[in-house]
Order: sequence, then structure tokens, then C-alpha cells
Amino acid sequence: MATVPVYVGLDYHYASVQMCILDPQGKVLANRPCANDSDVIAEIVRPFSDVVHAGIEACCGAANLAEELVNRAGWSVDLAHPGFVARMKQNPDKTDFTDARLLADLERVGYLPRVWLAPEEVRELRRLVRYRQQLAGERKNLKLRVGALLRDGRVVQPQLRSWTVAWIQWLRQTADLSPQTRWIVDRQLTRLASLSQEISAVERHLRELTAADKMVQELLLMKGIGLVTAVTLRAEIGRFDRFRTGKQLARYCGLSPRNASSGARQADAGLIKAGNAQLRTVIIEAAHRLMRYEERWRKLGQSLRSRGKPASLVIGAVANRWVRWLYHQLQPSRLV
Repeated sequence: MATVPVYVGLDYHYASVQMCILDPQGKVLANRPCANDSDVIAEIVRPFSDVVHAGIEACCGAANLAEELVNRAGWSVDLAHPGFVARMKQNPDKTDFTDARLLADLERVGYLPRVWLAPEEVRELRRLVRYRQQLAGERKNLKLRVGALLRDGRVVQPQLRSWTVAWIQWLRQTADLSPQTRWIVDRQLTRLASLSQEISAVERHLRELTAADKMVQELLLMKGIGLVTAVTLRAEIGRFDRFRTGKQLARYCGLSPRNASSGARQADAGLIKAGNAQLRTVIIEAAHRLMRYEERWRKLGQSLRSRGKPASLVIGAVANRWVRWLYHQLQPSRLV
């Protein structure tokens, strides 16, 4: 039984995987395509060694393959950040052969830019949360299209808040629309009602699914935090203890200020353009509510405003501080 480790780079595709196998000195033992099947991949590597360290770029489906190789074959598998891998390559040419070789070599020398391999239950929750996000996005776009139709027809609207029950009733029964605009608007309203029902069904399912989740339930006890915020944090962050500090977590959430300094010029450039945009949006929305309901965050916001800080900076700062505080509150040891 071979105990000298080998290092495997897997360039993932839906139908196949390019696999490069290196020995500890960096010699290529094999570099070939194979079926996208964990058993087939493990069988090809088995003659070279029983100790396998593998790297695979994070992409759609890669986490499932990585988990199968860990559980079925006993491999050590790291997911790699594709953006950082591309920068480290520093080569305009791209082939599966060279990509697999690069991943194997980075794994061998310990320079692979790793990302977290979320467990299956977290990945499943992410699918549900992102499905709800897609439905909410479709609902938003429908409302924007209806608004565009009303503006195009120069329809005079009543002094009502848009998309309330009374406003929708006005739109259905009273609005002075041309025949074709009326036909389109009626169909859009039908689709909108169907989408709203589907979103409600997803939220009920999310509530049932996370009823025993300690982190979600702890978040729901906080003022200003609802189901959507709680499950989004749980799905996209997963475990808070995978970060070393609250500052690191805030940066992962895209809530850290971005520096734009050069020479004597010192300037900020807003929040960093990194992380999951929907996660950042949900936290920013939560910060608005926290400043209304929680004295601690309201005082922080007022203090920043009194120093002349703009509203956008105030909200970003509150969101950043809240996430850093949350890091300490939601450590597994504290969730009893």
C-alpha cells in the first residue's frame, strides 16, 4: 500500500473532469480527462497512492464532487477560489491540461487559495434561499414593468402608496388604461399574484426546515431580524467560527471600507466590491431596522450623523459593527 502522498488537480466540467496527478517533487504522473464520477476518479488515482490531496475550483457542482471524494475515497480535498487561481496563473492561454496541472501544483506547495467546503445541509439551504431570491427578483421586475406602462400612458395615479391593497384595487378597477395596456397589466397582475403565493410557500418551507436550527432561532430572537435575514445569514455564512475574527467576517460580507489611497492622497472608495451581493443587501436592510429598534445601534448611528457622516456611510458602519458583534454572539459554543 503506497503511503507517499500524491497531489491531484481537478479541472471540473459538467460531463468530464481533467485530472492531473503529481508526486511530492512535482513530477507529472498523469494528466488526462475522465468521467465526472467520484468512483472513476478514485480508481484512476488508487494505483499511485492511498494518500491523496486534491484541489478543485469552486463552481457549480464542484462541492458535490469534492464531498463524494472525501466521504467515499477518503481524500483530502480543497475547494479553490477561481478568481485567485486565474490571477496566480498569469497566463493568457487557457486549457484544461494546464489548469489541472496548476491546481495540482498549488495544492502540492500549499498555495492553493482555499474556500470553505460547505456541508450538504448548508448547500441545500442555499438552494432554497437563492430560489426565493430569484422569485423576489422576478416580482420586483414585474412591478417595474407595470410602473413603466403607467408612466408611458401618462396615467394619473391616486395619492396612495404603490402596491398596497388599495393601490392594486385601483389599478384593477379604476385606472384609465388603453385596451392593450389594460390587457398587459391584467396579465402582469395575475403573474404577480402567482409569484407572491410561490414566495409565501418557499418561506413556509424555510421556516419548517430551520425550526430546529439553533443559529436561525437565535437570530429570530433579535429585534429587527426576520426569517429572510436569518436564513440568508445561515445559508451564505454557514458557520461563524470558520472566520478568525469578526473583522474578517465583515470583509467576507462585503461590509468593509475600501481604501483608494495613492501617495499623499488618502481616500475611501465606499464598501469593497466583494462577497455575495444579496448577503450584503440583506445585512444593509437589517441595519436600517436595527437603528429603529435597538438603542445600541441607534446611538451609534446618531453619533456618526452628529459628526457629519453621510447616511450611506452611517448605515454601512452600523452593518459592519453589527456583523462583527454577531461573530462573537453566534459561536457554536454559545448556541446551547
